[in-house]
Order: sequence, then C-alpha cells, then structure tokens
Amino acid sequence: MKYVFILLAMSALAGCGRRGAPVPPGPAQDITYPHSYPPPQ
Repeated sequence: MKYVFILLAMSALAGCGRRGAPVPPGPAQDITYPHSYPPPQ
C-alpha cells in the first residue's frame, strides 16, 4: 500500500512541468504576446 502512495505522489509531481516562467516557442522577434489584437475595422 505504501508503494501505491509513493507512485501517486511521483506521478502528481511529474505532471507539474518545468520550473520557471513559461517561455513561448520561437525566436524573440516573432513573439507578439503581450500585444493586444488590432481593433476591428
């Protein structure tokens, strides 16, 4: 039973992802966030 709890704890921690702030993929000059959308015309 102890191994079940260990396995659950490890799987929960594995789902947390990487540490640090999220970084969008791609080169920095192609990233448009956090700019707003253009106004509708």
